[in-house]
Amino acid sequence: MIQNKFNKFLQHRQSLLFQYKMGDLTKNEFIEAIFNTIERLGIKPFKRIDNVKKAIYNYQYFNALAKYYYRLSRDFPAGSKQKASLLAQSNSYYYEKDKVTMKLLKLLDFRNVEAYFVKVKSKKLQNKLFEIVIRDPDVLFEINTLSFSYGGMEADDLVLHSKNPFILKRLKEEGVFLDEKKRSVTDSYINQKY
Repeated sequence: MIQNKFNKFLQHRQSLLFQYKMGDLTKNEFIEAIFNTIERLGIKPFKRIDNVKKAIYNYQYFNALAKYYYRLSRDFPAGSKQKASLLAQSNSYYYEKDKVTMKLLKLLDFRNVEAYFVKVKSKKLQNKLFEIVIRDPDVLFEINTLSFSYGGMEADDLVLHSKNPFILKRLKEEGVFLDEKKRSVTDSYINQKY
């Protein structure tokens, strides 16, 4: 049953991503639809991350919730209790997302990983937001016949984002962080406000 819900979530996310790329959904509508899918299916993150598929799922789960609560926070004035509470929820989910990002990188032993800072319009994200591209369908997708695609990149690439300095430090230590700023493979998504 859990596996079925897991696959339904990823397949539906894929469908929503396609609709977003075609212009049928705005970024806000995409974020809300992902959140509604999580709620409708009643799915939770895996407690034990012992394979790549579980890590990818947890990344998507925590990322969706972080973005959803951040988006909601924008509806409240600065300094309000509601805004502070929603931002705290968002930050908590981003923290969990970063933990699972590191777990995924360790599961892959940092193989087929390339990371770099991305060019962004947001001044708050400049020289902070970095992209992690994981290549090699044999490593990533051997555990699954479901095809993954993450907006604008090659069908077999997995693209993650973070601002976490510990992850950045580790990527540099592993020699997979490029000393250059590049256009994100999900540029239209990350540079669209929500």
